[in-house]
Amino acid sequence: MFFTFMTRFGVFCSCHMNLPKIALLLSLCLFSTIATAQKDYKVGSIGFYNLENLFDTIDSPTTNDADFLPGGRLLWDTPKYISKQANMAKVISQLAIELTPDGVAILGVAEVENRKVLEDLVSQPALKDRHYQIVHYDSPDERGIDVGLLYQPKYFKVLGSKAIPVVLKDPKTGAEDFTRDILYVSGEFDGEPLHVMVGHWPSRRGGESGSAWMRAAAASVVRHTADSLRTLNPDAKIVFMGDLNDDPSDKSMTKVLGAKGKADDVTKDEFYNPMYDMFKNGNGTMAYRDAWSLFDQVVVSKALVNKKTAGWQLYKAMVYRQPWLLQTEGAFRGYPFRTFVGDIFINGYSDHLPVYLFFLKKP
Repeated sequence: MFFTFMTRFGVFCSCHMNLPKIALLLSLCLFSTIATAQKDYKVGSIGFYNLENLFDTIDSPTTNDADFLPGGRLLWDTPKYISKQANMAKVISQLAIELTPDGVAILGVAEVENRKVLEDLVSQPALKDRHYQIVHYDSPDERGIDVGLLYQPKYFKVLGSKAIPVVLKDPKTGAEDFTRDILYVSGEFDGEPLHVMVGHWPSRRGGESGSAWMRAAAASVVRHTADSLRTLNPDAKIVFMGDLNDDPSDKSMTKVLGAKGKADDVTKDEFYNPMYDMFKNGNGTMAYRDAWSLFDQVVVSKALVNKKTAGWQLYKAMVYRQPWLLQTEGAFRGYPFRTFVGDIFINGYSDHLPVYLFFLKKP
């Protein structure tokens, strides 16, 4: 079951309380006399993690995976693959456990080569007792990297899913290309209808401004899908997450997707981005040229921040930043501790930090 704790009514409706205060309140609630004005709340968590090139060691004839083969540039072999899997499982096993012992109920992932690498991941000792299930489709990405969804079936029931193509049409030449699909999953989160989308938007290769139109195209696909869901139900609860290769303040997010930084400003046709203020305050999920970006984001529809709506409501957004997830020496000290630096295997985790949200509801 979801982790349920006691709290004074309204305390956890705030999105500004830090974890030490939460821990103190939890200890007071659990070990002190509880006033009758207090309520029980269920806690659920949804997260996202870019696993940075989770490739197997087997040659795929339809994708460009040459670097990740035993004879390839990175000398990617079975011991490295096994270590990478264990490292990814270690991180995922720790996400959200400060408030819910089973961790994230739903986790979007990016940069996975195929379904098999996800099957190996959920079978790792650190994760196998959670019985994560998988939603995955092969995408048209030329490197073969896909997005996917892991979920614990005792918390989330999948009712349907599909891969939604993102067609990139060059505004100058009219040439068409494909990038990673948007994964759409419909289901029930503790019995409550929930729509989940996972994306990995086009990179900034060629420059931020020169590639912005591609991320705008991906954002448009997400927005169109969300609008279709809202047409059927104006109060549809929608979560969109991914490695978006843009920050919360960029046009693809604020204008095209319609993700606002203040919950009170969000209309039923828009999203709330709880990571907007985090980014403005200097928080990030990846580092480049000594600057942090917050490309990994989770945004929610109006119904998940509308206190008048029954059921799940957003409580808090988190970036999982631990000392052991950061490099401690060298030119990239303080950056995320990744698997490779150039061609050198350093046995780290990912070049991205994971993110997750907490949701609350009355049982």
